[in-house]
Amino acid sequence: MADFNLNRRQFIQGATAVLTLSALQAKGLSFTGTAKNMRVALIGAGWYGKSDLFRLMQVSDVQVVAISDVDSNHLQEAGKLISERQISRKVPALYKDYRKMLANHQLDLVLIGTPDHWHTLQAIDAMRAGAHLYLQKPVSIDVLEGAAILSAARKYNKKVQVGTQRRSTPHLIDAKKRVIDQGLLGKISHVEMCCYYHMRMNGNPLLERVPDFLDYDLWTGPAPLRPYDGLPHGGWWRTFMEYGNGITGDMGMHMFDAVRWLLQLKWPKKISATGGIYVQKEGKSTIADTQTAIFEYDDLNCVWQHRTWGTPADPEYPWAFIIYGDKGTLKGSVMKYEFIPIGKGDRILQDVVYEKEKFPEDLKEPRIELHTAPATRRHMLDLLSAIEHDHLPVADIEEGYISTASCILANLSMQLNRPLVYDPQKKICVDDPEATKLLRKSYRAPWQHPYRI
Repeated sequence: MADFNLNRRQFIQGATAVLTLSALQAKGLSFTGTAKNMRVALIGAGWYGKSDLFRLMQVSDVQVVAISDVDSNHLQEAGKLISERQISRKVPALYKDYRKMLANHQLDLVLIGTPDHWHTLQAIDAMRAGAHLYLQKPVSIDVLEGAAILSAARKYNKKVQVGTQRRSTPHLIDAKKRVIDQGLLGKISHVEMCCYYHMRMNGNPLLERVPDFLDYDLWTGPAPLRPYDGLPHGGWWRTFMEYGNGITGDMGMHMFDAVRWLLQLKWPKKISATGGIYVQKEGKSTIADTQTAIFEYDDLNCVWQHRTWGTPADPEYPWAFIIYGDKGTLKGSVMKYEFIPIGKGDRILQDVVYEKEKFPEDLKEPRIELHTAPATRRHMLDLLSAIEHDHLPVADIEEGYISTASCILANLSMQLNRPLVYDPQKKICVDDPEATKLLRKSYRAPWQHPYRI
């Protein structure tokens, strides 16, 4: 495998010859250097896994040598689509079991786009096999899984870019530079974050025979084995706490992570939450349809609210953050931002950036999120730069761990009906042994939790 780590002297000597990420973006997102020869693999070849991989392939001539998925239909389709986009036109090697793929190939970079309950084991196995990572969020479904990934990344000296691409979203980068960094908000003491999408499926499908093209036992992996009631793909799995962290840990993590990045926040001092299944009680889904969480910092509260029913508080910002300062307010979403000054001053508005002219192939890709494609491309470029020039990516695994764990702790607070204070050094909930036990979920045999107590 190519050695991408540069010592400090080599880096300083070569700095003048290296294009910075901003320069790369200004030149149309091209990338040069060792990244062009990187051997890449994908774990989880469904919708978003392929989407992430295609964004990487748009900005670097990587070699996609292998992919794995427990659904043979996904696998065959992805192999064909990748071959059509590769310069070599080669179909990558196809695997049902990602462990065999890691054993058979020397990989430089692995993208992970599987359901959340698989992220931790696959991430650690891939790093142990020698690969850097692009890891979809959330990084884990319990707090100590996240701690284990962070430990592994530092132990194996691997770069991990978490798929919290709000940190690479052009219009939000502009908001940070023009509003936050210029101090236009004044003293900031309150943040509201929300999601009012009706995204909780909550159906009652009948039990079925597992289709031949799906290895359902391997799909389930370390999670509890639910009776099979149809393909979990397409979002059905997201409505179960067995496989993820609910809407707070899914949509809320994105907005909380964006706020932390904008305001340079780390771990909350205290986390509390209330909620549950208040309205949509008729179906199987186990995630909350209503939840409010408070992430407390010194002189600052970040408040999250989601409902999967009713109308949004502001129809223009159904999934968003609002940062309140004593000099103005900043509203932000995946589609736009606006700064509203108090008193005199100019309003600042900017819409999402599309790149349809630069990347016309985006318009032909099924299910692509056109508004997030530019952000994901920049996220990939930042990761390639981190690998080649040995710096932490903008959404480093430590940041992903903080954002993921904070949302999980909000879920635990809701479950226990009391506030929680997490000590990230001791890996405990302070003065709360019951909550501390919940930081680590039980794994289904024979899978073993990666965090050793």
